[in-house]
Amino acid sequence: MPNVPVTRILDAAANRAAEGLRVVEDYVRFVLDDSHLTQLLKQLRHDLAQTCAALPQADRCTARDTQHDVGTEITTDAESERTDAWDVCLASFERAKQSLRSLEEFSKVTSPEMAGRFETLRYRLYTLEKAIGITHESCSRLSNSNLCVLIDGQATAEEFKQLLKKILNAGVGMIQLRDNKLPDRELLERAHTLVSQSKKRRDSSRPPLPHTLTIINNRPDIAVASHADGVHLGQDDLTAKAARAILGPRKLIGISTHSIEQARRAVLDGANYLGAGPTFPSATKSFDAFPGLDYLRQIATEISLPIFAIGGIQAENLAEVLETGVNRVAVSGAVAKAPDPGEAASKLMEILRNAATR
Repeated sequence: MPNVPVTRILDAAANRAAEGLRVVEDYVRFVLDDSHLTQLLKQLRHDLAQTCAALPQADRCTARDTQHDVGTEITTDAESERTDAWDVCLASFERAKQSLRSLEEFSKVTSPEMAGRFETLRYRLYTLEKAIGITHESCSRLSNSNLCVLIDGQATAEEFKQLLKKILNAGVGMIQLRDNKLPDRELLERAHTLVSQSKKRRDSSRPPLPHTLTIINNRPDIAVASHADGVHLGQDDLTAKAARAILGPRKLIGISTHSIEQARRAVLDGANYLGAGPTFPSATKSFDAFPGLDYLRQIATEISLPIFAIGGIQAENLAEVLETGVNRVAVSGAVAKAPDPGEAASKLMEILRNAATR
């Protein structure tokens, strides 16, 4: 015979969990427009429904007593206050997590084998909460970063400073220092210069200009020591988890991806932005394969985390990239090796701005 009070709890918790997941899914689907995360949330809801099906619907409905539920009249002021859609999403995450925990604990009384399934669902939700939260925040933090310029340390510190000045004056949203040849001490000095010059340009402008994000390639230790904004990792570099342990919670982590499977994994691993490519052959870096424009179309359709197309991109082929739906690009030689790096960067940014207003 069913334990009516416990069945009543399980029924209420199952309803709350499903409702909370649906609200989160609506946010991810209609606000973030993220197909990948929407699909994962939909699968989680489906798996929750399958797990709850072990508790007969007839027993749930019989135990339900909404008319005499003392909790329906208990409310707090905070329950009716939501500042924006993201606040709604956060509240629904909390509702779903707490409900899954209640399902897990009380199912131990009537169906112990179900408790482990609810626990697994809860941990999956934690992972999705992390990915969705990072996506929401990263879209905001990188809202002014449509162009990333990759530069090396140059032959001398002065040459580096002069190149940096030209690129910063163009208003580039992100600069990545990528140099595998400089000794560590010199690399750290260049990183300090990058960070200090970016800050100086921002603070000296009236009104203050948007911050140029400073990224160090493959060296989270240098990023921390120089107070850069973050680090960029390749597929063979440190994992995002290892880098995060060094960087702490607030630094940005970018991850290069060459397939949709790598991109999906990077989202769940906690990347703040993705590099996608290589798109075209590059004069500054050799590649074994080119996912090309087809990959850009695929990732733009599926993932809403900030995405930078990479590999051989120049002003002459930028329109082809933008037609895929990817609206951010990372370039190296197109700016750093141009006769006038500042002018080259400005031209690329103008194309990006014009495309955004269409």
